[in-house]
Amino acid sequence: MNLAIRPILSALVRNRTGAILVALQIAIALAVLVNAVFMVKQRVEKIGRPTGLDVENIFVVASTGFARDFDHSAALHEDLAYVRGIPGVIGAIATNAVPLSGGGMASGITPRPGGSNSGYPFEWGDGNYFEVDEQGLKALGARLVEGRYFRADEIQPAPSNPGEAGFPPGVIVTRAYAAKLFPDGHALGRTVYDFLSRPAKIIGILDTLHGSWPSLDHPDRVYLIPRLPTAPRAIYLIRTEPGRRDAIMRQVEEHLSASNARRAIRWVRSLADFKAESYLRDHNMGIFLITVTTLLLAISALGIFGLATFNVNTRTRQIGTRRAVGARRFDIVSYFMTENWLITSCGVLLGCVLALGVGYWLSQQYKLPRLDLYYLIGGVLGLWVLGLLAAWQPARRAARISPAVATRTV
Repeated sequence: MNLAIRPILSALVRNRTGAILVALQIAIALAVLVNAVFMVKQRVEKIGRPTGLDVENIFVVASTGFARDFDHSAALHEDLAYVRGIPGVIGAIATNAVPLSGGGMASGITPRPGGSNSGYPFEWGDGNYFEVDEQGLKALGARLVEGRYFRADEIQPAPSNPGEAGFPPGVIVTRAYAAKLFPDGHALGRTVYDFLSRPAKIIGILDTLHGSWPSLDHPDRVYLIPRLPTAPRAIYLIRTEPGRRDAIMRQVEEHLSASNARRAIRWVRSLADFKAESYLRDHNMGIFLITVTTLLLAISALGIFGLATFNVNTRTRQIGTRRAVGARRFDIVSYFMTENWLITSCGVLLGCVLALGVGYWLSQQYKLPRLDLYYLIGGVLGLWVLGLLAAWQPARRAARISPAVATRTV
C-alpha cells in the first residue's frame, strides 16, 4: 500500500460514521441517477419518435348532425369543398378518428380468414384504422413507399349506420403492420381479412403512421380504408401550409358553425394539442425524475461538502502540525481530495451494484429495456467529478491554515 494512503485510511477508520453515511448517500444517488436518466431518455425518445404526420400544421374539427333531416353525405361534400378551396390548405379529409388522441377505432386485419382462430397470433384489436378519401396522404402528411394510393372512384360512400359499412376491396397498411402481417417482407398485393373474414388486397404501404393510441407498444400498426365516415358524426382533419394553421382554423370554425344549422361543431383543436395531451404522463414523469435526480445530486454534494468541512474543522491541529514540519499547501489539498475520492469511490462501487439491481428489477417489473452500461459509466464519472468539486473549497480552506493559527486554536 502506498504510504500516502495509510494515514488517510487510518483517519477514515477512526471517524467512519460520517464517511459511511456519505458513501451510502453517493451509492443511492448513483443508483437513482443512472436509472432515472435512462428512463427519461426512453420517454424523450418516445415523445420525439417520428409519427408520419405533419403534426404542427394539422388541426381537427369534430361535428355532429342532430336534426332528423340532416343530410350527412351532402354536409361532408359541402364542408370539404369549402375547406379545400381555402388558400393555404394542403389537404383535408373527413375521417372516423383522430391520430394521437387516445381514442379511435381498433380493429385488426389478419393474413387468413378466421383471424386468431386460424392459428395465427393475431388479436382483433391490434390494428388501428382510419377512413380516408383521395386526399388522405395530403391531409395526413404521410409518405407512400410501395404500391399506389386510393383513386377517387374507390372511395366508398358514408354509411347510414356502422352495420352498413362494408370492407373495401383494397387497403393501405403501414410498413410496421405489413411486417406484422407478413414477416417474409412481401406484403404488397397480398390478401388480408377483417373480423368477418371479408377479403381485401394490400394496394399500398406507408412508411410510418401513428394511430390513435401513442401509449401502445406498436402505435404504428395502422391501415387506411377508402371510405367516408359513418353518419351523423364527422371528424375533419385539415393540413395547412406552415405558419397558417391558426388563422385557417379560426376561419373554418366560423364558417362551419354558421353554414349548417342542422349540425353542431363539437370542438376545434390542433393535432399538436392532442399529441401533447397523450404524452402528458410521459412528459410529467420525465420532469419528476429530473427534479428528483437533481435534488439527490444536490444533497449528495452538500453531504460531501459538509463531511469535508467537518474534517477540516476537527483536524486543525493536525493540519497545523503538518504545515509546521514542511507540508506544502498542495500536500494539504491533496490529502483531503484523496480522502474524499476514497469515500466517493466506495459509494460509487456500492452504487454500481444498486444501479444494476434496480435496473434489472425495473426491466422485469415494468417491461422496460435493460439499463445501458454507458449510462452507468457516465454516472460514475459524474459523481466522481461532483465529489471532487464539492470537496475542493474545504480542502483549499484547510491549506490556508497557518501553523501559528493552528497552534493557538488548541
